[in-house]
Amino acid sequence: MALYRTVPNPILESNGLAYSARIFSTRLTAPVPLHFTGKFSTLDWRRHKRVCCSSFRNAASTSSMESQEDAPSALTVCLEEELDHVVRFKMSDFNILGFVSIGLGGRADEVVYEAKVKDRGSPLYNTRVVLRQLSSVQAQRRGKRAIEVLKKLVRRKLLYHSYSMQVHGYISLPASGGSGSFILVHGYHGSFSLRHWLQQSDWLPTLEATLALDEESVRKVGEDTTGGPAVSRQLRLIRILMRDLLIGVNYLHSHGLAHTELRLENVHISPVDRHIKVGTLGNAADFCEDGSNSSSVDSMDRRQMMIAFDMRCLGFIMARMVIGELMDPLIFAKFKSFLTKGYDPSCLRELMLETLGRSSPYGNPGLQILDRNWGAGWHLLSLLLAMKPSQRISCLDALRHPFLCGPRWRVVPSMDIIRWGLGSTATRISEEYIYRQPQRSRLAHFIDLMEMLNPHPKPKNWLELLPGKWRLLYCTGKHIGLTLRQPPARVLIGDVHLTVTRESKSKAKLSFVSDIGFSIMTGQDWPHNKAGKNGRLQVNSSFSLTAGRRLYLKQDKTTEQKFYLGSSSSEEALAQKFTGKKWRKITPFKEFPSSLPAAKLASSDIDVTMSFDDPLNGDIGMAKNVLQELRTQIPPEIFDLSKLVCGTYVDSRLLVLRGVNGSALLFSRSFVDRNTAS
Repeated sequence: MALYRTVPNPILESNGLAYSARIFSTRLTAPVPLHFTGKFSTLDWRRHKRVCCSSFRNAASTSSMESQEDAPSALTVCLEEELDHVVRFKMSDFNILGFVSIGLGGRADEVVYEAKVKDRGSPLYNTRVVLRQLSSVQAQRRGKRAIEVLKKLVRRKLLYHSYSMQVHGYISLPASGGSGSFILVHGYHGSFSLRHWLQQSDWLPTLEATLALDEESVRKVGEDTTGGPAVSRQLRLIRILMRDLLIGVNYLHSHGLAHTELRLENVHISPVDRHIKVGTLGNAADFCEDGSNSSSVDSMDRRQMMIAFDMRCLGFIMARMVIGELMDPLIFAKFKSFLTKGYDPSCLRELMLETLGRSSPYGNPGLQILDRNWGAGWHLLSLLLAMKPSQRISCLDALRHPFLCGPRWRVVPSMDIIRWGLGSTATRISEEYIYRQPQRSRLAHFIDLMEMLNPHPKPKNWLELLPGKWRLLYCTGKHIGLTLRQPPARVLIGDVHLTVTRESKSKAKLSFVSDIGFSIMTGQDWPHNKAGKNGRLQVNSSFSLTAGRRLYLKQDKTTEQKFYLGSSSSEEALAQKFTGKKWRKITPFKEFPSSLPAAKLASSDIDVTMSFDDPLNGDIGMAKNVLQELRTQIPPEIFDLSKLVCGTYVDSRLLVLRGVNGSALLFSRSFVDRNTAS
């Protein structure tokens, strides 16, 4: 009996995928028949990634196989007692097909067949099923575990059939050598796994057609209509798939089980009932080691850890569904390395912008999707991939998250989501680089709102969150560029970073280093050619951090109109907003406060260093002109760190510092320096 084993291999899978992508471009619900005749070389098998089972089909009808199945033995008797709640099939009950769909690729210790039930007395007559032959002891343990899980899920079989690959039964073939062969019989749910779907160039329209999306189906996720731009269609489809996946995983968690093996390869989409199937549950683990419902501390910790592990896996699945570039193994490895190093997942947007840039071949539809609705997608992704298991979101809370709820559903956002939305919107406006008066007013307004809702006002919180590398996004002070001036030296400012380190854990002493990258454009064609000599300016200073308050002074109306028109107008707008009906329920104060807690910063002497990649041929005058131009363009608080007087907002991804003149500097936590990145 000549059989070929399906061994997972990225090279083989990519070759097989390239072959199947041409065939499945319009219809993906049926596999491609690939019949084998004569001898089949190993090279051809690697090229097509199919399993030859014609001889196995002939062997199934022989009398020798029937005699092995009917032979009594102690092993089969024990096995029947253990698996008495499922059907024990015979090989003669099936017609083995001569092909296997690419999405059913098994492990190294599994051999996979597709078959149809030919027993007319079976309720599965003429139904396509999958026969998964398990050879090793570990593989057989997985198969028996998939059957054992049925006992826990039998009370709600409807949900089990909707969200899991239904296990129909098994085939036990005792071998003469003493080690029996165990074959798991489970349902067939399409030719592709979710990973193979996402690797298709036309996966979006084809998957929409497979799921037969109509207005009734999209209404279940709070959408209004079908169709629309590609980004809206992809967001709608991701909502449908993620909600289905979360319902299925929550079904397992509610029965005391963790999946522990949620990957794109184990997730299938059934074209029949249009539900996601989360595998055969062969690796499902009980929350309690003894299988009981114990409420001890150890059991609760184990339960939390296992649920958190599943949620992290769901986070990886969501990230790869939304951001198509993560299907590239190299980019996904960088994505996972970022989290493995302990970086906060709330800063994933900064990482992906650095990694993908603005010239991605995908057009960055994934970044557009995650940026929608005030950055709700990034917020959900950060909760799914949170570093601490206790901080990860549950399935039920994820189903209520604004990112997975369509516009027809009214979602009451939490204070955390409101803060996130304010910061995300301010970041997006600052990236537009169109600083006209409406944009500047909106940015200043959002920064004021963030300061009102600062979640970490105490100095100990600042000492924990402030250290790190921050990239300057925006300054509410005066902006001076190159367009309408004729400066003595044309300097183009690159990224401006502020690096904060804590000098001692026992003292509230901090070291601030501002790093400004720039280039000197010497040619006459500088508006079109930005090439020039690169340089770097560094400013160092030490700070002590103590508790303080930021005062909102109430001035006389005549004086206010004469000298404080800009600040008073923004404060009046804030006061009106916080006394409105929408904000009154969530703000921590009933009326506009006269002061807010802040982190007071007291600096020491500063040290300024400027260096160039290429020397200026000893031209001291040119160096002075460059330094003067830098002081003109960058905020004065960056050049002279002693002008930073307080911090008014900080969290894991954003920082707001105030200068002595009242201007605010908005920073985003950074991990890669573009000036030095390859």
